[in-house]
Amino acid sequence: MSVSITSTNKPSENTGTWHQWRAKSHKWVPYLFISPFFIIFLAFGVFPMLFSLYLSFHYWEPAAGLSAMEWVGWENYQFALTDDWFHKSLYNTFWMALASGVPQHLVAIPLAFFIHTSFKRARNGVIGVYFLPYITSTVAVAMIFTTLFSRDYGLVNMVLTSIGTISIGGIEPFAWIFPTQNIDWNQPEYTKGMISFVVFWRYVGWNTILYLSAMQTIPKDLYEAATIDGASRIKQFFYITLPMLKPMMFFAITLSIIGSLQIFEEPFIITNGTGGIDQAGKSAAMHMYITAFQEGDFGTASAISWILFMIIAALSWGNNKLFSEKNRGANDED
Repeated sequence: MSVSITSTNKPSENTGTWHQWRAKSHKWVPYLFISPFFIIFLAFGVFPMLFSLYLSFHYWEPAAGLSAMEWVGWENYQFALTDDWFHKSLYNTFWMALASGVPQHLVAIPLAFFIHTSFKRARNGVIGVYFLPYITSTVAVAMIFTTLFSRDYGLVNMVLTSIGTISIGGIEPFAWIFPTQNIDWNQPEYTKGMISFVVFWRYVGWNTILYLSAMQTIPKDLYEAATIDGASRIKQFFYITLPMLKPMMFFAITLSIIGSLQIFEEPFIITNGTGGIDQAGKSAAMHMYITAFQEGDFGTASAISWILFMIIAALSWGNNKLFSEKNRGANDED
């Protein structure tokens, strides 16, 4: 008697094809999960940037539709570069960038060193206090300072005039430094300074946190060895802390350059969207906004945006070269 045995373990061709398909499909799963980021980035990052570049060579009024675009070549760039109001806004931007940016770092570095060396238990609480202005709404900050700098009811004028009008024996000894009458901070000679102070107040804490985080990575052995050698805290600051902070200084200054040259919210709110008297508070970004959304000239506004981009890129590159040369010189000395 013969018995036929049929194997049930042999995989079918369909099963093998199915496993091959699943193995290949699994390779695309990671790309599927990260695809939403790239889709959003392309839609709201790359496309607007390329469209603004294309638009900068056209004259276009949005109300007329896309078909109304008119090729003008470099005329938008020529108009922007010869426009006196754009020159004024660039001057204001650089003035406020220097007046707010330089003090930020001159104050933030010593302040971070003080927190790093003096606060141990309450350090996190102090960090939180200094970080609050940065996370506070820009609109709220600008409105608060607008009230503080009010000519008739502002606290700043109240304090300054109360000091300036102090009388000792019929003489006002502080009148030559402090005002005796309320100051109109909306006047052109004060507008940029007021805006710069608001920007400084808002970002000095942010830079302090950056420098503090960098200081916490410096090996403690360096400070201990310097203390044994009799180096004071001031010498430790100049000969240990500052040289070790160069990478963070490059990063923080680069962020300040980018942010300062794009300043918009503070001058817009403080000047009520007008730029102030004689356009003394109008920034380049604000001029671009007014050109696009109030004057309807999106072509020139796009050209302004690319001019700003090139200025920021050039300054960032120069900052990179400056710190690279300093690091190279320090390495050569070693």
